[in-house]
Amino acid sequence: MHGLNYIALAIPVFFVLMGVEYAASRWLEKDVYRLNDSLADLHTGVFQQVLGIFFKTVVFGAYVAVWDRWRLLELSPASAWVWVLCALAVDHQYYWFHRVSHECNLPWGAHIVHHSSEEYNLSVALRQSALQPLFSWIFYLPLAWMGFPPLVFFANASLNTLYQFWIHTRLIGKLGPLEAVLNTPSHHRVHHGCDEKYIDKNYAGVLIVFDRLYGSFQPEEEEPTYGVTKPVASWNPVTAHVHHFVEVLRMGRRAPSPGEWLKMWWKPPGWKPAWAPEGAGALPLVSPLSHGAAGKYDARPPWGLAAYGLVQFFLVIAATLLLLFREGELASWQRVGLALWILWTCTNLGGLFDRRAWVLPGEMARLAAGPVFATAWLAGSRSELVAWVILAGMLSFGAAGAWLLSYRAALDRRGSARAARLESTAGG
Repeated sequence: MHGLNYIALAIPVFFVLMGVEYAASRWLEKDVYRLNDSLADLHTGVFQQVLGIFFKTVVFGAYVAVWDRWRLLELSPASAWVWVLCALAVDHQYYWFHRVSHECNLPWGAHIVHHSSEEYNLSVALRQSALQPLFSWIFYLPLAWMGFPPLVFFANASLNTLYQFWIHTRLIGKLGPLEAVLNTPSHHRVHHGCDEKYIDKNYAGVLIVFDRLYGSFQPEEEEPTYGVTKPVASWNPVTAHVHHFVEVLRMGRRAPSPGEWLKMWWKPPGWKPAWAPEGAGALPLVSPLSHGAAGKYDARPPWGLAAYGLVQFFLVIAATLLLLFREGELASWQRVGLALWILWTCTNLGGLFDRRAWVLPGEMARLAAGPVFATAWLAGSRSELVAWVILAGMLSFGAAGAWLLSYRAALDRRGSARAARLESTAGG
């Protein structure tokens, strides 16, 4: 119904380009990547891709339903002008979806995932919210009503997203005349800044002209402080997805009426309700940072645990690619089971890099579940093959469990890692 998953097809290219950026940053002697931060970025991206398999029926189905029943025009996908006009329309609607996501607490709770990294590199481009499509789809329904065919729309929406990958870098400066028309790394660095003058600026997807037209443009002056005004201080992808919603719900306990509670969700981040107690802060209970005011969260495990996490991460990527590219060949229980295993692994690895005490029992349980899941996956195959899978699983997962247990003390900090902050300034 929606054609190829262009984002999934581009995943190998993303990893190659991240490798190129890392090599270039080392050559230029710039600290652009941190392993803990980049893995957190990629774990949230995995969440987005995996959960997107289950959300896309609603998101794509709504567009197709409007186009099928209520389109005004019969636009041919064979026309080059239809593709060009659709690209412009997609970019325009993306601008407004993006702007509303920054100016309203409910969609900001989803979009904040993308902004919560305190670094700025190509891995941040993949730090996407699994919940964001649940808010964005409504902004594109006017295009279905106008008559842009689903194939044309979905392709242009994917290309709009793919364009935005390369602008997440600190290694490319200003690009001369292109700065007047296109969204560039310089413009998008501003958008990721949490400095007061940079907040809520440069919402562009591809064309910066919409920011200039609607009064939200800000040129890059000094390099921004990257991240959000209240750092997440966790590498856990679940925390990244829910922390803002939790803060709004906590504030909502004080609401004097259901109407005030509902209004809270539609007010902008930073709004302070009149009924808030004296001395209480605004949502999200912080004020904008001045440039370079905060250090970066930098909890990290010892090298042995980091190596373990990397091995498990590569298994996650392999499993995710299997799910994305063979989704149509899998039974429903296989899709759900594999998705749950992937999400479970990413969550545990986030806790591992946070050095949380709960990771040890959680990860031992996941390791024990691996051979069981593999056996169920191969049910109906030759018994000899199943036996070898069980044996290999028991040996590999057993070795991983023993390795993990040897670092038990490093996972027993019980939250002290949340206070781990670098002495250097953010954005450095």
